[in-house]
Amino acid sequence: MLEGIVRESTGKKSVKALRRDGYLIANIYGKGFENINAAFKENEYIRAVRNKESIAFPVKVGGNEMNVVVQSYESHAVTGKLLHVDLMVAQPGVETHYMVPVVAEGDAIGLKNKGMVFISKPRLRVKAKIEDLPNEIVVDVTPMDVGDARLIRDLPAIENVTFTDADRVAVLSVIKAK
Repeated sequence: MLEGIVRESTGKKSVKALRRDGYLIANIYGKGFENINAAFKENEYIRAVRNKESIAFPVKVGGNEMNVVVQSYESHAVTGKLLHVDLMVAQPGVETHYMVPVVAEGDAIGLKNKGMVFISKPRLRVKAKIEDLPNEIVVDVTPMDVGDARLIRDLPAIENVTFTDADRVAVLSVIKAK
């Protein structure tokens, strides 16, 4: 379980001091839940996010244990180092928006015709309860040739999950390799 500290001060000086000590600044929020200004050791946070088995993962901040979902993050433009992360509490029974990763499955016919699979939407925005949320959205690319695309409306329906992006948005396609 990822453990963090509660930040007493949210000023620029204290944030810089925490970052110098190797901490990642985080905000934890949720529906009907008081916001928590927190900080995690950057290396421990990255390890926890990479090794998680589902979209939600447990954290402990200030004696409170909760499951959270990464909503957004901010990284440095040049170095790519994480600067800030927003975590939303995954409350059972509460329907809200989540970003679910897209995974291409199979070998497309277009790969033999000098094409490549391009995932234009690596994450799809969906509305669901945390208990109904899939860990990933799998798209079968086996019958696809160069120039073919899969739109959101082409994806199989998932029970109790609503896609909130427009149904005409392309999720992935097979494009001609240069």
